[in-house]
Amino acid sequence: MKRHPQLQDLSRDHHHALVLARQSRIAAKGSDDEVHARLVAAREKLERELAPHFAVEERLLLPALDDAGLGELAARTRTDHARLRELLRDDAPDERARLREFGELLRDHVRFEESELFPAAEATLDDATLTAVADASAALESAERRRACDAR
Repeated sequence: MKRHPQLQDLSRDHHHALVLARQSRIAAKGSDDEVHARLVAAREKLERELAPHFAVEERLLLPALDDAGLGELAARTRTDHARLRELLRDDAPDERARLREFGELLRDHVRFEESELFPAAEATLDDATLTAVADASAALESAERRRACDAR
C-alpha cells in the first residue's frame, strides 16, 4: 500500500511491531522460561520502540483526528495502546495468556492502523499536521540511532 510520505516512518515501525507480535504469539506456546524471556524482551521493545511511536500518535495524530471528527478511530487507538501497555506490566498474573493476547492485539492494532487509521489521516489531515507528525517521528528515529551508536 502506498503510504503518504509524512506517515512512512510510522508505517515502517509497523514492520518491527509485526515481528514482535509474531514472536510473542509463538513464544506463548513455549515453555514457562520462553514465555517469561519473551515478556521481558517485549517490555524492552515497548520502552525503546513502541512507546515513542505511541507518543507521536497520541500527541499529534490522534488529537488532530479528534478535531477532524474521527474520534472513534482515535479512541480505538488510545484503547489499544493502553491495553498493550497493561499486558506488559510486571505485576500482572498469567504471563502466558498476557503474552498471547499481547501478540494478537499488537498484530490486530498494526493492521487497524494501516488499513483504517492512516488512510483516514491521509484523507483528512492537512499537510502541516502530517509534517509535524513526520518531524516528530524522524526526531525519534534520530535519537534511537544515537542511542544505538552510544551503546557500541
